[in-house]
Amino acid sequence: MANDSEDRNKRKGQGVFTASEQRDALVKQEIEKERAALAARTAKLKALRLAKEAEEKAEAERQAAANPAPIKGKAKPKVRKAPVSA
Repeated sequence: MANDSEDRNKRKGQGVFTASEQRDALVKQEIEKERAALAARTAKLKALRLAKEAEEKAEAERQAAANPAPIKGKAKPKVRKAPVSA
C-alpha cells in the first residue's frame, strides 16, 4: 500500500513537472515566432528604406545633370591689414 501511494505521488509530481516543461516549451516557441516576425518586418522596412534612398539619389543626380551649377570665377584674394602698433 505504501508503495502505491508513493508511486502515485511520484507520478503526480512528474505530471506537474511535465506540464510545466510543456508550458515552457510553448512559451519559448511563441517567443521565437515573435522574434522571427520582428526580424522579417525589420528586414522589409530596411529594404524599403534603402530602395527609397537609392531612388532619391538617382533623382538628385538627374536634377544635377539637368541643371548644371554655374561656373564661378576666381575668388579675390583677401587683403590683410597690417597690425596697428600704438
